[in-house]
Amino acid sequence: MAIVQFPLRLVASRMLAPTVRHLAFARDDGQPLDFIPGQFVQVHFNYPDGTPTKRSYSLATMHDHAMGPGEAIEIAVSYVAGGAATALFEAMDEGQQIQASGPYGRFCLVPADTNRRYLLIGTGTGITPYRAMLPRLAELMAERGVEVVLLFGCRKPEELIYGEDFYAFAQAHPNFRFVPCFSRELPADPHPDVRQGYVQDVLAEFAPSAEGDIAYLCGNPNMVDAAFEVLKAAGLPVPHIRREKYVSSK
Repeated sequence: MAIVQFPLRLVASRMLAPTVRHLAFARDDGQPLDFIPGQFVQVHFNYPDGTPTKRSYSLATMHDHAMGPGEAIEIAVSYVAGGAATALFEAMDEGQQIQASGPYGRFCLVPADTNRRYLLIGTGTGITPYRAMLPRLAELMAERGVEVVLLFGCRKPEELIYGEDFYAFAQAHPNFRFVPCFSRELPADPHPDVRQGYVQDVLAEFAPSAEGDIAYLCGNPNMVDAAFEVLKAAGLPVPHIRREKYVSSK
C-alpha cells in the first residue's frame, strides 16, 4: 500500500533546550489529522544528493480528542551535529512546508487497562508522547482514580523540556507526580520531587508492582533496556511494560 504523504506548514517554533526545538505545524491540505496520544508522524525529505529519507517524531500536541480531530501538529526535534534532519529544520521559517505521513505507532494508553497506576519513564525528547497523553490521563484520573508517576531523565535543568507543562499539570492533578531526574547537575532551588541520578536507578523508590502498575518507557535505548530489566525484576509482566526506543540518526 502506498504511503499517503501530506503537506505540513510551520506555524510556530521555539527552543525548548539548547539543542531541542519545538515546532508547531498545521496540515496544509484541508484535511484533519487525528491521532491517538503516543503516536508519531514521519517527515519525508531528501539528502543533499537527492536520496529520499525520513525521520519519525512523536506528537507532543495536547488535544482534547472528545472535541474532534485537532489542527496543530506539534513535535520536538533534537538537533544532531551534522544531521540531515537538523539542517532541514534549522533552515525552516514560519510558513514553509514539509511533507509528512502518519500517524503511526502503538505506544498508546490502552482503553481496556484496569491498572491502579501508570509509571511513565522518559529521557530527552522521549518525553513528548507523555505530553500528548495529559488530557487523556486527566480523564482517567477522574473516571477511575488512576495514579500517574512521570520520571523524566536529563542531564541538566536547561534540558528539562516541557517541564513547565508537567509541573502545571501536577499542581492541578493531585494523582499526578512529576519526578525530574538529573544525572549531572541539579537545579539551584530543587522542587521536593527532583532526584539526582538516572531514571532507571530512581525507579526502585516507587516500588513497581506486578499487581497495580503498567509502565511506559520511551527515549534512549540504554535507559529503555535498563528500566525494562528493573521492572521485570519487580515482577511486572512483559505486556505491562510498553517500550519505544529513540535512535538518533544522521
